[in-house]
Amino acid sequence: MPVALLAVVLLIGLCLIPAGLPGTWLIVAAAAAFNWLSGTHRISTVTIVGVLVLAVLAEVLDFVLAARAARRYGGSTRAAWGAAIGALVGAVIGVPIPGEGSVVGALTGVFLGALIAEVTQGARPKSAVRVATGAVVGRVLASVAKLVIGCVMAGWVLAAAW
Repeated sequence: MPVALLAVVLLIGLCLIPAGLPGTWLIVAAAAAFNWLSGTHRISTVTIVGVLVLAVLAEVLDFVLAARAARRYGGSTRAAWGAAIGALVGAVIGVPIPGEGSVVGALTGVFLGALIAEVTQGARPKSAVRVATGAVVGRVLASVAKLVIGCVMAGWVLAAAW
């Protein structure tokens, strides 16, 4: 039964990742808490540290891929920060919307954050839209990379607990 509950928590963590929410950190927390909550010693310290390192790597990739894509499309550092803040705000605002509201909210937030950052910096509207589109492409690529890493983490933790 503890392994089944762990699997559910890991699945929830994976579902949080595309929404821009801390799914990888939920996976790390589940791995760290499993032994204590189940009264077993199935998940080793190596596994816990390994998934922690993967979570940090996922966060770094998330930021780097989104920022690089915004810059590749001609964006400034300000646009990258606007996209990051917009993603967080959009995900939070989108949470009450049934279905994939937080995902749509996060992507909309990325676009608007980068767009506003570029326009307020004096960029032409056409250029600002190109940068904002690039930021969305970067966010999608970063989410896919983070989801792949999350799947590796969840599989590792589940295999260790089994």
